[in-house]
This record gives sequence, C-alpha cells and structure tokens, in this order.
Amino acid sequence: MDLVKSGSVGGFFALRTAAPSETIGAHLPLAHLYAVESGRGGLAPLTARVDRVGDRLGAPERRVAASIAHLGLAARLWSIALGPAALFGRFPDLDPADLYWDGALSSPDDLWWAGSATRPATVDDLREAVQVAHLVPLHEAFRRDGRISPRLLWGNAGSALAGALRELTRWARAQDRPEVAARAAELVSGLFAHPDLARTVEGPALRRTSCCLYYRCPSGGLCGDCVFDHPPASARPTGLETRRPAP
Repeated sequence: MDLVKSGSVGGFFALRTAAPSETIGAHLPLAHLYAVESGRGGLAPLTARVDRVGDRLGAPERRVAASIAHLGLAARLWSIALGPAALFGRFPDLDPADLYWDGALSSPDDLWWAGSATRPATVDDLREAVQVAHLVPLHEAFRRDGRISPRLLWGNAGSALAGALRELTRWARAQDRPEVAARAAELVSGLFAHPDLARTVEGPALRRTSCCLYYRCPSGGLCGDCVFDHPPASARPTGLETRRPAP
C-alpha cells in the first residue's frame, strides 16, 4: 500500500505518515475531539477551526462556518480511506487515537497517521473505520459546539463521499486504470446503502438533496453538486429542507 501514490490522486487523498516537525505540538488526535462527553477531550481546537473558517469566508452565521469546516474534514476522512482501498485493496486503520489533526492549518485539513495497521477494502470495513469511528462522533462534536442540523451534517458526509468518488474516477481515467474506478464505485454504492447516507445524493451526477449553506457567504456561490440551480434569495429560508428531483 503506497500512500504517496494515493496522495497523487489529489490533495484530499494525501496522508502524512511521519510527525510534521514544523508544527509539533499543534496536531492532536481526533479522539481528543470525540472524547468530550467523557471529560477526557476538549472542543477548543474544533471551535477555533470553525471561528477561523467563519472569519476567512465572512460567514453570516456560525452554522455556515461549521458546515464548511465539517465538509472539508469529512472529505479528508473519506478520501484517505477510499483512495488506498480503490488503488490497493487495503486502507489504513484510521483509529481516532492514531489520526492527528491540526485545525490551524489551511484546507485541505492536515492529517498525520501514526498507526501501521491496515484493513481490507470492504464496505463494512470502510463504514466502521470512517462512518462509525469518525463521522458519528465528529457530528456529535459539531453539534456540541453549536446549533447545526444532523441532516446537514449527513448531507455533507454524502457529498464528501461522492466527491471522493469523482476524484478517483477522474484519476483512474487519466491513468488508464479502469479497475480503480470500478472498485471505488462498488465500494461507494455499498456505503450509500446505509440509512444515514442513503438519499443524501441522487441521480447519476450524485447531486445533493440538501445544501451546505456556502451560498450564504459574501463570496460564496453554488457548489457543483448543489441542490439549488440558483442561489436562494437572501430573505428565503436556508433551503436545508429543500429537495429537488435528481437530474
């Protein structure tokens, strides 16, 4: 399993395997964020990340900044698992205690893996390693930090998974590796069968059925997979409950 080659798919697929000396001490295990309820963790790094994203985008509401911050981290988590799974048939065992994150760095979120174990590229293993071990507690952490809809968070998770598939498919076509695209598509199809992810995207283009709220930022617009064809008027609700037929 060559994680350097996985990183060649794109920046979201890159995964450090050595401690980044330039930011020693800034990286914290993601388990730190997930353990708040037990009293062992702390939300300060996540809160600071949301604040930083909000300041950079001029987000009009905290939940807009939280959504964009969450979408970026969810995309990283899916990518660093799905990439090697599609390329090599195995992927890193991303135990939250071994996966370090520095929320102070710019997007894509910087991740350092201190582990060594790998897992087979099966739907069940990917779901357990990413959805169960990371996304479920990450969603809880974001909801403790501020008001944000579970449907928005799962919509982001589905969009992030679809985005990872698109990038892998593009890479596979450019590299003449059709088996990589086929394996990725099969795995993603199985992952979307879970109730939390089902119907978060629809149609051949995997278009979202909810909105990440990016359009509310002053310089924002519509994402490529947005549920909307045109940005809603500012006086309208967020569109979080809006659905449209799949294209």
